[in-house]
Amino acid sequence: MATAVKICGITTPEDAHHAAHAGAHAIGLVFHAASPRCVAPERARALVAALPPFVSAVGLFVDADPAYVRAVTAGVRLQLLQFHGDESPEYCALFDLPWIKAVRVRAGVDLLQCASRFQGAKGLLLDAFDDKHHGGTGQAFDWSLIPSGLSLPIVLAGGLTPDTVEQAVRRVRPWAVDVSSGVERSKGVKDPAKVAAFIRGARNADV
Repeated sequence: MATAVKICGITTPEDAHHAAHAGAHAIGLVFHAASPRCVAPERARALVAALPPFVSAVGLFVDADPAYVRAVTAGVRLQLLQFHGDESPEYCALFDLPWIKAVRVRAGVDLLQCASRFQGAKGLLLDAFDDKHHGGTGQAFDWSLIPSGLSLPIVLAGGLTPDTVEQAVRRVRPWAVDVSSGVERSKGVKDPAKVAAFIRGARNADV
């Protein structure tokens, strides 16, 4: 199977349009106020409207009040939810939408246990550990910490760039790769050339 690509932290219709036409399978919309890539629900509706058929919109939340998640999903047509905080499996399942759970990887984190605990997820998004930030840090992690035989599909994130994505896919063989800061001109502004190069790199690894 070809490795899916998600371009996260999209903030403009132009960036959404370019990511889709460059071959992205999904875009990520951040609904976390502490992030420089956060978008308001009204803005998110315009971003989703810019997408062509068969490109998914993923909503990213961090320990959000359930009422806020429900308000966003009522107004924005999301296909998948992505939880980046300390949410429980029961919390993640509240919203009647498919979801994935992000895990910040470092030595001592038992990913086999995480996969078992979050067995209702569509996958685990593996990101670099940072005690101050929930994703989008541009930091990579040691891929050798990923065990074989995980019971959930892997979405690989954490410091990926156009220069490293091919190696990452060949090494880890994830279901998908996820990038934000690695394809930006500045925080929240994507570089079209980097986006296209990232997607080419992921595809080259599948050959």
